[in-house]
Amino acid sequence: MKTRPLQPARVDFSDPAAPSAPDYGDVYHARAGALAQARHVFLGGNGLPTRWQGRTRFVILETGFGLGNNFLATWAAWREDPQRCERLVFISIEKHPLRRDDLARAHADSALPELADQLLAAWPVLTPNLHALDFEQGRVRLLLALGDARDWLRELVATVDAFYLDGFSPAQNPELWDGHLLRLLGRLAAPDASAATWSVARPVRDGLQAAGFTVERVPGFASKGRMSVARYAPVHRPAVPAGRVALAPQAREVLVVGAGLAGAACAAALAREGLHCQVLDAAATPAAGGSGNPGGLYHGTLNPDDGLHARFNRAAALATQRLLRRLPALPWHQPGLLRLETQRPPAQMRALLQRQGLPEDYVQALDADTAAALSGLPLSSAAWYYPGGGALPPQALTRALLDEAGARLLLQRVVAALRTEGGRWQALDAQGGVIAEADALVLAAGHRTPELLATLDGGAALPWVAQRGQLTALARDARPPRLPVAGAGYALADGQGGLWCGASGHDGDTDPALRPADQLANLAQWAALSGQPLDALAAAPLSGRVAWRLLTPDRLPVVGGLPDPARPPERADQVRFWPRRAGLVVCSGLGSRGISWAALCGEVAAAWLTGAPQPLEAGLLDALDPARFAVRARRLGPGEG
Repeated sequence: MKTRPLQPARVDFSDPAAPSAPDYGDVYHARAGALAQARHVFLGGNGLPTRWQGRTRFVILETGFGLGNNFLATWAAWREDPQRCERLVFISIEKHPLRRDDLARAHADSALPELADQLLAAWPVLTPNLHALDFEQGRVRLLLALGDARDWLRELVATVDAFYLDGFSPAQNPELWDGHLLRLLGRLAAPDASAATWSVARPVRDGLQAAGFTVERVPGFASKGRMSVARYAPVHRPAVPAGRVALAPQAREVLVVGAGLAGAACAAALAREGLHCQVLDAAATPAAGGSGNPGGLYHGTLNPDDGLHARFNRAAALATQRLLRRLPALPWHQPGLLRLETQRPPAQMRALLQRQGLPEDYVQALDADTAAALSGLPLSSAAWYYPGGGALPPQALTRALLDEAGARLLLQRVVAALRTEGGRWQALDAQGGVIAEADALVLAAGHRTPELLATLDGGAALPWVAQRGQLTALARDARPPRLPVAGAGYALADGQGGLWCGASGHDGDTDPALRPADQLANLAQWAALSGQPLDALAAAPLSGRVAWRLLTPDRLPVVGGLPDPARPPERADQVRFWPRRAGLVVCSGLGSRGISWAALCGEVAAAWLTGAPQPLEAGLLDALDPARFAVRARRLGPGEG
């Protein structure tokens, strides 16, 4: 999905009873009351709360978040209903989101002050992403899609039970009520989906009918005599692509192989979906492999085209920030991160930010003097400052995620093979004995993932790259930077008086021993950052840590269901048409970005299994999909690539 810079809303509060949008010449809600309007038009028009009662999950999609009153009214109704669904997912698209100050002003006198305060506290950085905001210990989720509805309705991956069609009037905002846009609703609609809107305009009703809804007019709210309600009843129901079918929608228990960051994040995300996890690992402690470094970085990235990597890294970094706000405090945490920029001068950096519309609370462009002052190091180049990035201990984060998941932890269990038996997934030891079994399985075993995939019936070869990394421990008297710095290598303090730099990267290297040559390379990077002479640093004794990262050639993780070798794809040119092995999800290949990526990858993996709305748009899901390599091979043909 091509992103566009966000333009935050301009709100006129001069009439407190009916705030308006000068750019659209319309009010945000009826003068008779926003919450009353939401209850009559959207809850009542969709048969809520009755229709969600007794359900495991109920999904609502709203076109036009506005001031957020429809969400607050729905959340309040869910809270008050003793027969409420287990989980409520409210997806809302907003082209012009409110700035935090305007949102606070809009709800200064809210009739739902507690909920409004929680919404304000969770309000995201205004970037063109799908922002997942969790409430009620994850039982209520707001998926806030910032950008144009014409883009998002093509990119959302969800099955929707009720549609709230809101927004400024068709006369003032025709794009949101376009017939082609409304027809896209049918792609997302559940078999018994409903829709409601205060509008009775003929183009709106015609658009809903074209999408497969039957439409009727019923009494409206306040001064509007009529409103429209609709039920999804298409003549021909569109089939869900084979690669988008939930892989274990009835599962209640899941095996997670791997107790590093990826496995722990998957277990935590599955627990929020109501599933119980058993987490297996060969080591005696969690995060003993690639997730076991004393400290690690997390941050977003950007590039001139806002391409796949930049969009995914931004979404992942924002998910990590949300996770850290939710978890208990870690033993140490250094917020804020500098990433050096050696190609662009500060003026070009600022122009790039302005062109993309990225806000300062996501990333800032700093000249060399400012970056040096912020870091406490004699930096000679400009830098990107990520206020929401930072450094933390990955082992502690892993343990916090496992604690949140309430998972059964099975350590020192060496899984030698995987198989299905009687519709259940089993992890086997070297003698073929069953270590554990469950309804579904998540494979998050780090650099052991390829060998375990090879044990599956029919195999599952992917182009993995195992990379050796060596981190260097600096002398205790080394002067640490005030905040983590990344660029040609990185440097961070570990919160316990230690300072670490690195890290080397050698593909296919299996040597477990610390090597003087790698230490010298790490120290050279630190010398360039710190301004210290390399000769003095090189005299330090050999000290550090070696671990292995699992990467892919495109430097993106692998998250999703594996292609089923027994069923050919419906269309080989797109990953979403490849049938998958039931009950199995892979979450691996996080490389050196485990802290940045784990939270979001865990949520994506959980959605693959359960059928919950995905926290990423379709284009990014395709970029992470395990089937992407087979698709590329088909496109290139034999002997190419």
